Amino acid sequence: MAPRCGPCDFDPEEKGIYTIVLRLRSDAIVEVGSLGPVTFRAGWYAYTGSARGTGGFKRVLRHIAVMEGLNVTRRWHIDHLLPLAEVVEVVATPTGEDLECSVARRIGERFPSVRGFGSSDCSCPSHLHYSGGVEIVQAVREAHGSASSSASSSSG
Repeated sequence: MAPRCGPCDFDPEEKGIYTIVLRLRSDAIVEVGSLGPVTFRAGWYAYTGSARGTGGFKRVLRHIAVMEGLNVTRRWHIDHLLPLAEVVEVVATPTGEDLECSVARRIGERFPSVRGFGSSDCSCPSHLHYSGGVEIVQAVREAHGSASSSASSSSG
């Protein structure tokens, strides 16, 4: 069975960066691979990742499959949180530019992060950010918009 992604508005064949906004309805303590046990408060989380590899945005569909229990493999930090959450929105920016960390930093300027989450391959403090309210959705949209604007202005 293929995963369902109502809030997904992207071509799975394209490559780029994405942020998945999740809602966790109750507090949870989750064993997250090398990070060990992590306490997550109920609220909204924004996870920023790269889909610039061979699979492109199909990676997002894989995340949805993990969330829905269709894929039980836990490869990335986010895979441990997904089964407890629901997807609120996916913001995807098709690009060949390496904008993942830039977007994560922009979101992190406004919202607290879960230290070390999703950033084991870079120097960012985190690629997962928390909000007690839904306002994080607009911040994610703005972060993607400003990252893609600065990328197009620097290439032109």
